Formats: sequence, C-alpha cells, structure tokens
Amino acid sequence: MDRLIYTSLTAMRGSMARQTAIANNLANAQTPGFRADMAEAQSLWLKGEGFDTRAVASEEVLGADMKAGTITQTGRDLDVAVQGDALLVVQAKNGEEAYTRRGDLQLSPSGLLTTGDGSPVQGAQGPITIPPADSISIDAEGRIWVVPNGGDPQNPQEVDRLRMATPAGSDVVKGIDGLFRVKGGGILPDDPEARLVTRSIEGSNVAATTALVEMIEASRSWDTQLKMITDARDMDSATANLMQLPR
Repeated sequence: MDRLIYTSLTAMRGSMARQTAIANNLANAQTPGFRADMAEAQSLWLKGEGFDTRAVASEEVLGADMKAGTITQTGRDLDVAVQGDALLVVQAKNGEEAYTRRGDLQLSPSGLLTTGDGSPVQGAQGPITIPPADSISIDAEGRIWVVPNGGDPQNPQEVDRLRMATPAGSDVVKGIDGLFRVKGGGILPDDPEARLVTRSIEGSNVAATTALVEMIEASRSWDTQLKMITDARDMDSATANLMQLPR
C-alpha cells in the first residue's frame, strides 16, 4: 500500500504546484505584457542502496508561454508595445539587468522612466531620466523626444533611446518578480532592428477561460488522489483485520 500512498502524495503535490501557477496566471490576466507560467511534470528517481525501482513525479513552473498578447491602442504617449520577440531592458531591484514585455511606461516624480511595476527602463547610458517638458513622445525605433518647458513644439529634442534586446539563441528564464533573465547569468545582445507600436500596449497572453478550465481540472485531480489515499487506508485496515488471529 505504501507505493500507492506515495504515488498519490506526489500527484497531490503536483496538483498544488499546478494550481499555484494557474492562480498566478489568473491574477495577472490584465497585467500588460505578462507571460503565462507553465507548470510541467518530470520524473525524479529515488536514490539509495539497491536498484532504482521507484520514481516520483515533480511538477513545478519550468518556463513561460512566450506567445504574444493582443496589442490595443490607448492613445497614451508613454504606452509602447514591442513587436516580434524583442524585450525591453530594465533594471531589477537588485541592480542587475533584466527584461520585460511590459510597456505601460510611467514617470516618477524625479523624472525616472519606469515600467508600470516600478522597474527603471534602461537607455543607452543607463536608467532613463526625462527632464521637465511640455510633451513627451516615443517613436517606433524607441527614441524619446521631448519639448522642453516653453520650447518650440515643432522642434522636439531627443533625450535617449529605449534599449531592446533579442532573446534569439539564448535561454531566458522568468523570475518570481515577473522579469526575464539569461539562465546562468549574462546579458542579452541589443536588437537594433527591434520596433515598437507607439501609443499602444500589449496585454497579457493569459486566456482567462482556459485558465479557469485548467484550475477545475487541477482541483479534480487533487480530489481523485485524495480518494486514492483514503482507499489505500481502508484496504490496509481490511488487510490488517484479515491477518488477526481468531481469539
């Protein structure tokens, strides 16, 4: 009976990990540029003396769904959507370089340009700071133009350019902060051919209806494994009763 119990136990752990990933996806169904977590199962052999006769299933988040989300026009000057598979370069909280598809750019009170979650956006010389201006615009190549306070609207000035990197040929992984990094360390090369859709934003690639169906399936899987453990306990009790000597 122990094999059945441990099989069900590992399956329940996998269902919990799957439910966690799906819940995170549902929570970010409206987050700009969000890439859905993908939970996958793999076999882990139990090591010890003798032969390897048992393997348990380990299901965890091993990657992200990189398909593009829907691009929607907003008319907002600081909203940008990255075309193709390029990534915006940002600075993570620990100071290292990271990458994102989130394009709802914001200006902090000090003029620092950040994504909607507060990550500083990187330019040619590091984090981008915008001086006080009457207007700000971003073109398809990522160049940032401003009209200084009291300046000529017909003569905007370029202050910096958004850095965009290509993940082609590199193994990128998604962190718990939602940012992408190169697996094992390192940085991605800049992509000079990357282009933006201006005054638009890319939505999350999470399909809420699909995620809800997956959540129901994961919940039913949990219930099934719980019933198997209950059945194993009942069979073990019945076997123990059969082995008892009559008085």
